[in-house]
Amino acid sequence: MNKIIENIRNRRSVRDFEAKQIDRKILQEIIEAGAYAPSGANSQPWRFVVAESEPFRAKLAAMVLPYYKKWIKGMPEEFQKMREERDLTTPDPVYYGAPAVVFVIGKGMTSDFDCAMACQNIMLAARSHWIGSCWVYIGSLVTAEKEIKEALELKEGEKVYGPILLGFPKGGFPAAPDRKPLNVKYL
Repeated sequence: MNKIIENIRNRRSVRDFEAKQIDRKILQEIIEAGAYAPSGANSQPWRFVVAESEPFRAKLAAMVLPYYKKWIKGMPEEFQKMREERDLTTPDPVYYGAPAVVFVIGKGMTSDFDCAMACQNIMLAARSHWIGSCWVYIGSLVTAEKEIKEALELKEGEKVYGPILLGFPKGGFPAAPDRKPLNVKYL
């Protein structure tokens, strides 16, 4: 099988990480892969902030918890029950103690599309290095906090895409869930 297709098929959301930092050179290569995503009119509307220091990640985890609790209450009961076991087994149900949290930040007419593709590139590049990833929308809710907004240097009109968690998967990568039958129409 083609290595790129194999990498796409093997990428999984990872929520259990080893307490091991990612080598900075590899982390940089992963982030650079994000910058090679396509963008409207080649605008490249993104920038990246990587939280890897333990004190800052602990602050993120503590500050996002109230936002997470409010968010989870608004979700369907079935979803809440699904999350209940995870929430009871981790002090950090948002960032899962990932050794790196990548905030993809963008602004501009096509940034909603462009930054999503940058995120996908980051996750695929991570998998090619046997590094797990997980896109956690709820992790962006912490940007309502002034201190976090300042740390990320968020400017007027900028939006966080992701954040993306990166780290070595504890116990390996999860198994692939079953896929729905392919729905394609050729004309």
